[in-house]
Formats: sequence, structure tokens, C-alpha cells
Amino acid sequence: MPYTYRDARLRSPPLPQSAHATHSSGQTYEELKCHCQQKGTLFEDCDFPANISSLFYSEKPPIPFVWKRPGEIVKDPQFITGGATRTDICQGDLGDCWLLAAIASLTLNEKTLARVVPQDQNFGPGYAGIFHFQFWQHNEWLDIVIDDRLPTFKDRLVFLHSSEHNEFWSALLEKAYAKLNGSYEALKGGSTLEAMEDFTGGVGEMYEVKKAPENFYEILGKALERGSLVGCSIDTSSAAESEARTPFGLIKGHAYSVTGIDEVSSRGRKVQLIRPRNPWGQVEWNGRWSDNSPEWQSVSPSEQKRLCQTVLDDGEFWMNFEDFKTHFDKVEICNLTPDALGDNATNKWEVTVHQGSWVRGSTAGGCRNFLDTFWTNPQIKLHLTEKDDGKDECTFIAALMQKNRRKLRKLGAEMLTIGYAIYESPSKDGHLNKDFFRYNPSKARSKTYINLREVSDRVKLPPGDYVIVPTTFEPHQEADFCLRIFSEKKAITENVDGNIDINLPEPPKPTTPQQETEEEKQFRALFKQVAGEDMEITAEELEYVLNAVLKKTNTIAFENVSLMTCRNIISLMDSSGNGKLEFNEFKIFWDKLKKWLHVYLKFDSDKSGTMSSYELRSALTAAGFQLNNYLLQLIVLRYADDQFHIDFDDFLNCLIRLENANRVFLALSKKNRDFINLNINEFITLTMNI
Repeated sequence: MPYTYRDARLRSPPLPQSAHATHSSGQTYEELKCHCQQKGTLFEDCDFPANISSLFYSEKPPIPFVWKRPGEIVKDPQFITGGATRTDICQGDLGDCWLLAAIASLTLNEKTLARVVPQDQNFGPGYAGIFHFQFWQHNEWLDIVIDDRLPTFKDRLVFLHSSEHNEFWSALLEKAYAKLNGSYEALKGGSTLEAMEDFTGGVGEMYEVKKAPENFYEILGKALERGSLVGCSIDTSSAAESEARTPFGLIKGHAYSVTGIDEVSSRGRKVQLIRPRNPWGQVEWNGRWSDNSPEWQSVSPSEQKRLCQTVLDDGEFWMNFEDFKTHFDKVEICNLTPDALGDNATNKWEVTVHQGSWVRGSTAGGCRNFLDTFWTNPQIKLHLTEKDDGKDECTFIAALMQKNRRKLRKLGAEMLTIGYAIYESPSKDGHLNKDFFRYNPSKARSKTYINLREVSDRVKLPPGDYVIVPTTFEPHQEADFCLRIFSEKKAITENVDGNIDINLPEPPKPTTPQQETEEEKQFRALFKQVAGEDMEITAEELEYVLNAVLKKTNTIAFENVSLMTCRNIISLMDSSGNGKLEFNEFKIFWDKLKKWLHVYLKFDSDKSGTMSSYELRSALTAAGFQLNNYLLQLIVLRYADDQFHIDFDDFLNCLIRLENANRVFLALSKKNRDFINLNINEFITLTMNI
């Protein structure tokens, strides 16, 4: 499946208030609700129907689900009772603990929660069976509308539910998130950080606990203080260990949220504590400082009350921070806004966003291990001009996200292994070629290539110009991506491949028969033999001439020049408009053809007689055409075979169409001043799409 992202322009993050309506009807939540109220009906969502397609895509339901509205499950349904809290989140029969851990963290920040879960919703007056939630996706906020039919078994919710049986905000939130991703099954397995970012539009950072900095406790404390969402987990060494219970009551391969961090006085000394929460709402740590541990006997009742210490089996527990570092392996922090990324909340971070695609055969070059194709990946230039205050370097976070992979699971897509490398940019502009990467090492790169939705790292570099190369690990893997750059000081970014530039030489003036070379005289004889006395040839006759000559060339894997190509040649070269070529027009084209054949052979790097589609960018540049990524992707999709080879006829046809499009654009621009308002990028892309 091809992924070609059309709009490569830079965008600023949208304002939080501007969530986009997503329902297929084009109507907003308010309009849909008003329509139902006027008709006296309850909303039924045609985009996410109450049937198996919304539940599973690869398996049959293990039990007979019955879709019911909250009013059919309990007598007095409530959207939220006593405030939305972390105890409202209890996991059901779906492996989405990562999502539930993020929701639990979300409840700790009232303002952020109100953004995701609009508070003015209820089952009281005006109830119409419709609810809505807002999620961040790839630099924009989306408003997701759902009906309130939920999957049940024996009148109990099957999936996420609240500890209060008549409270439904958390179950409806899970349904909206399932709709966003295509189905409930699509929510099986994931990273807490993924959901945290969808709830906030923030940027995530991951820490390996055993390698965390010395001030890690302070980092976590500041993160919770400024409203960041924090999750943690224990690694597994095999699939059999997934959700295995340790002797200390912890669950391996399970996503926990971190809901608190504090110090307590015990026997005359300060003890650092941290409070994880199991989204199951039960099964807790049983070591030091657990609910029933003797350590609490040395803590005053008032101090225990301040820490909300209880002995309930509610999934939440305190533990010594040293024990936390011993037993947990990863911590994920999602910083809510760019303004909160630094240690000082007054720091203002600049943000730019780049949308792009990896398309096999053109821009899916893989990592640096694959030098022959690595250089073909999208490239983004970064200008760092201002040092951090009091420092000699510039700090920024590069966050690379692959888009829509969870939604595409039902089509067989999985998370790709992704990462990026950053190089110091040479003075020249344009796409960096293979030789540059052969001889120049990277200045920074993502810590690892990993199959997560997003890879992000904090980078410090001296002021200067750099090029960021986002990639998949393996070449030929397709996906859309979003690259976000957060910088402490203003940084300027631009797409290296954003524009089309065509630089062609002026065609030579016709020569007289007396000035012709020996080769031209031979062509004149052949041309006259085919054309007859009028010395003009049709597309069919041109096909015969070109094939007769080119088949004598044994340096290219050549079958024939097609009739369609010959018609395109006449369209390009025919100045009289009679659909034929005169000999002088043919001579000019023959000069072009020789140059194009030389270019083709030059970039046939393995001397196979065909050209790799990954070499097409360089070949087109040598022929005078600098194209943006989108147009290059379209050309490869049209002309390359399934082995990423382009034969000479297709290469020739491509060049002819590009030159013809440029000729028409220039002619129309001269005749009509208003036409120049149409960008050459848009015009060339339009004509190549036809």
C-alpha cells in the first residue's frame, strides 16, 4: 500500500480549542446531538456500529456480546460521579493496560482531563445517546463522536469500567479511543507513552531505570509537579513472562501509572517513596512500604493521611524508591506542553512539525547500514543559531512518529522499527547524496531503532546547520511519519526536498545540411527513407526509427520504445501542431536522447542495463529536474516495477512528460500573468498525475 503524504509545508501546532469534527456526516457533535433531540431519537453511530466489526478484526468474540446503553445496564447512569479519579479505571477483558495506565495519569491533571473528556455531558435532561471526546493525532486535535452502546455480557461491561457501577465516563472514553484506532482489538498491546501523547499533544521521553541519571527522583518529582503523565513497566525476557506475577506482587510486561512521589520521616531519617498504580484496580506490591508493611507503624497518622495511605486492595501502593529502581525497568514521561519541557517552567520552547512519507522505491531507504539507499530518505534541514542561556550548545528534542499503524493493523500493518540520524550540513543546498553519507559521520542520532510509535531524544549540538534523516531500520518499508522539533531557542527548519526546480539548456538552433555531422547525414538518409518526400514522420514511423537505432545499443536492457512514448515525443517537439516531426525537430530530440541515454547509463550503478528507482532522483537532477519528494514518489509508483527497476523506455517517457509540463507552464505564464499564481510545484504535479 503506497503512503504519499501530499502536504509537506511546515505547520505550527493548532490551538487547543480548534478540534476538528471527524464524523462522516460532516456534522459536529452539537449538530448531531441537536438533530437527535429534535427527532426524539437516540444517536446511533454509523461510523462505529454496534457489531463485531467494531470489536475484532482477526478473531471471533469469545463470548456472546450484547451492546447496551448505560440506562439498560443500571437504573441511574451517571457520566461522572464525585469527580473523575484514577479509581474509576478498572481493566476488563482487553489487553489495553497501557491505555488504562495513561487514563489513570490523565485524571491527575484536571485541566488536561477536561480537554480530553468534556465535562458538560450527562444522562440527564437533553440526553440523546451521544458523547464526544478529544484526542491529539499527528499535530491536530480531533473530536471523536460516539453513541453510548457498550459491549456487555450478563449485564456487565466487558471492557474498561469504573469501580462505581453506575459511572460510565471511562468506558465511553475507551470506546472513543477504540473508534479512533479502528476497533477494540486494535488497542491490544501498546506503550503508555502513546496514549499519553494522544491525550495531551505533548512530547514523550523514555528512561531505562537502571541507567537513569543520579537526579532521577528529582526529575520524576518535577514531572508530576508540572502535570506531566508518568508510566512505568517491568521488562519480560520471553512471551511466556507477559503478565507473570513476581514474588513481590508486581506484574511483568504490564503498564503501571505513577501517581505520586514524596518523602516521609521514618525513625529519624528521610525515606524517598514513589506510588505506582496497577490499572487492574488490584494486585499490589507486597514488599517494603506496601499497604500492610510494618514500615508504616513508624509514620504518624497525620503523615499517613497526607500521603493518602490506605490498606485497600485498589491497585495503588507506595514503595521505597530504591526498591522501585530494583524492580522496574522503564519509565515513560509525557511532558504536557513544550513550555513545560525544561527544568524551569518559564522556558519557552519553539515547535515545528514536518509531515512526510517513506515510499518503497523512492524515499524508503532504510538506516545507515544500507548506504546505497539511505541517502534517498526524506531530509529536513535544521538551522541552530542561538545558544542556550549560559551554554555553548543548542538544546532540542527530535521526536519521530510513525502514523496510523495501530489503525492499519487490520490490514496486516505492524509498528515499524524507526529512528533518525543528524548530520552537519555542508554549505551547498539540495538533497545530500550517497557520497556525503559515505564519508561523513553523524553528529547525533536516536539512541536506538525501536518498533514504537514514536522515538524521541534530547539533543545538544553547537550552533550551525544540520540535516535530520528520519528512517525505518529496513529499506523498502512504507509508512507516513510526523517529525516534531522542540528547541529551547528559535530554530529554523525547512524541507530539503520541498520545491521543484527545472534548469534546462536552450535547444540548439537547426543546422543546414551543409553543416551536418556524419551521424546526422546518416540519420537524414534513414529519416527520408521512412518519411518520404515531405520529410515528416508520424508516431508510428518514429517508433520504427528509434527502435532500429536503439536496439543496436547493447548497454541497456532494452525491449522497445513504446508507441505512447513516441506520441509524447511528438507532443514535446512538434512546433507546427500537425502531429508529425520534421527532420530538424528530430535532430534536436536526438541530441536530447543522447544526453538522456548517457545519464541513464551513468546511474545504472550495477551495470545491469536497468536503473534502480532509488537512483532516479540523482538521474533526474543530472537531466535538469529537481523534484520534491511527493512528485518523486508519484513517478516511482507509476514507472518502477516490483523490483524497483526502471527500464529506459519508462525513464524516457518520464523525462519527456516533465519537460513537456515545464514547456506548457512557461508558455501559459507568458500569455497570462494571472497563471503565474499557480505554483510550478502544483502545475507539474497536476500534469504528472494525469
